[in-house]
Amino acid sequence: MSRPLVIATTNQGKLREIEAILAGIPFALQTLKDYPETTEPTETGQTFGENARRKALYYAAATGELTVADDSGLEIDALDRAPGIHSARWHGSDYAVKFRKIRQLLEARGLDTSPARFVCHLTLARGRQVLYETEHTVEGRIAETPAGHQGFGYDPIFFFPPLGVTLAQIPRDEKSRISHRGKAFFALREFLIGSPAL
Repeated sequence: MSRPLVIATTNQGKLREIEAILAGIPFALQTLKDYPETTEPTETGQTFGENARRKALYYAAATGELTVADDSGLEIDALDRAPGIHSARWHGSDYAVKFRKIRQLLEARGLDTSPARFVCHLTLARGRQVLYETEHTVEGRIAETPAGHQGFGYDPIFFFPPLGVTLAQIPRDEKSRISHRGKAFFALREFLIGSPAL
């Protein structure tokens, strides 16, 4: 019987990406829906790494299983790297509102766009021990208008110059090869396959 691996997220878009990347590994993937009594930890970290570590250790202790958590976000250079670690809750949960706010803040600075990056820090933990960590980024810029329906979150306003499109215009399997989260979870996949004793 495969050993459980808890993916510590309730974000369905993120979960679909992760499950596709981790398909075929020798672990039985579980989610927080399998542990409905588990509450959320407060994200008090000042970095993506601190928040990912806190979540992974919290859910590993709560579930008693091997657990992976990530903290991800968008950093916009012209906005002093905002929204950064606050990306998920920045100006509410409506991404149309978030997009308008970014546009307003850039225009207030006389800008149409700005260099930006997505960051993903991933932590794997069991009990009170961190077993693996990695952090990956994808560089791009803010699009002048949202485009695409393939992704979620900030993907429609993140323009990826090498392909000339936003992340939301890239098919999911291709996006997972270049995105911050995709690169982090492919690295985790290799670690898990190479760590049979876990």
